[in-house]
Amino acid sequence: MIKVLAYDFGASSGRAMLGTYDGKKINIEEIHRFSNDPVYVHDTLYWDVLRLFYEMKTGLIEAKKAGHEDIQSIGIDTWGVDFGLIDERGRLLENPVHYRDKRTDGLMDEVWDIIGKRNLYERTGIQFMQFNSIYQLYAIAKNNPELLERADKLLFMPDLLSYFLTGKKISEFSIASTTQMLNSKTGDWDFELLSKLGIPTNILEKVEDSATVIGTLTPSVCYETGLKPITVTAVAGHDTGSAMISAPADTDLFAFLSSGTWSILGSELSSPVVNDLTYKYEYSNEGGINRTARLIKNIMGLWIYQECRRQWNKEGDPVSFDELEMSARKVKPFACLIDVDHQNFYHPGEMPKRVVDFCKRTGQYVPQSRPEIVRCIMESLALKYRYVFDGLCEIVGSRIPKLHMVGGGCKNTMISQFTSNALGIEVTSGPIEATAIGNIVAQLIALKEIKNLKEAREIVKNSFEVKSYLPKDLDLWEEKYEYYKKNILNKG
Repeated sequence: MIKVLAYDFGASSGRAMLGTYDGKKINIEEIHRFSNDPVYVHDTLYWDVLRLFYEMKTGLIEAKKAGHEDIQSIGIDTWGVDFGLIDERGRLLENPVHYRDKRTDGLMDEVWDIIGKRNLYERTGIQFMQFNSIYQLYAIAKNNPELLERADKLLFMPDLLSYFLTGKKISEFSIASTTQMLNSKTGDWDFELLSKLGIPTNILEKVEDSATVIGTLTPSVCYETGLKPITVTAVAGHDTGSAMISAPADTDLFAFLSSGTWSILGSELSSPVVNDLTYKYEYSNEGGINRTARLIKNIMGLWIYQECRRQWNKEGDPVSFDELEMSARKVKPFACLIDVDHQNFYHPGEMPKRVVDFCKRTGQYVPQSRPEIVRCIMESLALKYRYVFDGLCEIVGSRIPKLHMVGGGCKNTMISQFTSNALGIEVTSGPIEATAIGNIVAQLIALKEIKNLKEAREIVKNSFEVKSYLPKDLDLWEEKYEYYKKNILNKG
């Protein structure tokens, strides 16, 4: 029985998941779960990374207490783009800044003026999003250059946390590919691009492949946890890269949707695709295990829904996601719609009011209740999936017959069914713990317990529950999709 430990960090929580593999099936067990709470200090939003490292060590202690001293590997996956800066003595210069911080507001146009928008896309093949690492670093170079002068190395979030565990500094391929700083042709840093923006290139580590060993736990971590020097493996450090590993696909060409705070829709290809269509639809070419390309597009996802619930709970009238979903099923369908990727939904705070305001500005029925707001969000999200899916099919030149939805959003049966309705195809939903499972699988590949990605996906399919949803009300959804494209998309 092989045991590995996966640390899976999301935007609001993290957990340590134990994976056991008997040669045929993988089982997972939650060892430790903890909240991930960003912190405002004055006007800057930070990640509390030292607290996260404390929770990682707590997870190791909990694993030991549960009798799992025989763990053979540890892997870490996180969200993309964010990073920490390390000085020449190996010290963290400041807490990593959250990607939803406002420091990059308005800076995309400045970068495009220097580089050229189309040129930037041609070189990197990455979707334009204001939180991309290149804009964050440009913001530092412009407004706080002394911080970069003090920096010796830059480490992205999973690499930073593995550095805390091992003392080894690397830059893993999948997380590096989220930055809009890698050259899509070479798979390495685009030093010329960065130099034009005043970003020092000496702070970047060599890009390493996924599923490779980084090192072992430092003596101090071993002392604190009572564990031996366990191997730490670079998995697909970007959580979407890990999630895609566990998509239970049985064909070479498939569509994939990682559903959570963010939704990421796309496919896995052997090499990046950068052309007029990918530019038009703003598709990203991010990296995966075996240097595959994840042709994907980020969509706001369940963030708006989660923020609405957070606001309602903050107002002193708490409600569960299950209650919201059940009540939303009872209200009139398609009363109003929003563009979930509109800039007004990007920052946290007062999200129900923002939904209402969008409907007012676009001359629609204004939702009067929580269930109406939730139904509006869910139907709008499914229609945005349809738009992005159509673009994917146009890019690959084939109508993809099935979508594999994975991740925590699979718990929401409403969005799973709505997605099938909107796309007009079968949607498989699961595994729910796709990211942690992919993390575990990458470790097993690194340990040579699983031969390759094809074998891994077959094992995942045989190990975890997957539900199937077939489309309903096709004519109605097609009618509303045409209305959505004409009256809602890119409006407001």
